Amino acid sequence: MKNLLAVIGDGNAGQVLEAALLVAKRFNSHIVGLHSLTTEYAVVFGGEMGFSISSEVDRTLEREGHERRDQARRLFREFMNAHGVPIGAVAPGHNGPSASWREEDGRQNAVVGMSGRVYDLILVEQPEKLASIAEATLEDALFESGRPVLMVPKDGWKALGEVVAVAWNGSTETALTVALGMPFLAQAREVVIVAVGPQHMPEPGPTGDELARTLERHGVPVSLRTAYGRQKPQGESFLKEAMAAGADLMLKGAYTQSRIRQMIFGGATRHIIMESPIPVLMAR
Repeated sequence: MKNLLAVIGDGNAGQVLEAALLVAKRFNSHIVGLHSLTTEYAVVFGGEMGFSISSEVDRTLEREGHERRDQARRLFREFMNAHGVPIGAVAPGHNGPSASWREEDGRQNAVVGMSGRVYDLILVEQPEKLASIAEATLEDALFESGRPVLMVPKDGWKALGEVVAVAWNGSTETALTVALGMPFLAQAREVVIVAVGPQHMPEPGPTGDELARTLERHGVPVSLRTAYGRQKPQGESFLKEAMAAGADLMLKGAYTQSRIRQMIFGGATRHIIMESPIPVLMAR
């Protein structure tokens, strides 16, 4: 976890930076703050051609976009300066977090999905509502980057990675998340496996006991809990058991069911994305 990509959409992404700093302190990481600027065009219907570009509205949208970029850049620099994190080139022998700032043009979700492929971890904010740019960014980071994604809630969490809950359903996606999350598991004070029973697994797979034995061979202190239910109730049970165990980080394989199915019928991933009060590490 040496190279972190922190997505800073505007001046309200302070919790993403807080999480990035906690991870960077744990692994002596470099934090890259990323902001993408979208050029939007206002279309006005009417006239001989049927539509036209409104230059006045377009200038307003452009100005607002640059204001958001200025807010994001200012937030990043002020945060790093306040915590003594050097931005840019660091002195030889520097031991600790460092940072740099990156600006790109394009839609945030597309930029993150593409740019994130060379980072060890992508940090994004928790969506406040469905069908938002935050949700699109999270999903593109998951589906397009091939890297693990840390979703960060805005409020209510303090530590990160002391007590880690693994939402285990035996799936390929969760197995990948555990593998990519091993740096966190190896340093955790306690790991709690919240496992579903065989009858609730999306496909035949190893049990929570089998995962526990594997982690124990890595020297990870493990305990087991049981989650009940399917789809959304399963997501509720994962969260309930994780919070009861005092977890400050959850590992969850993303979208064991398809996104479309979860949009229509609900699902554990979608419930956790919208409701989790603690950071969630996901991959697929």
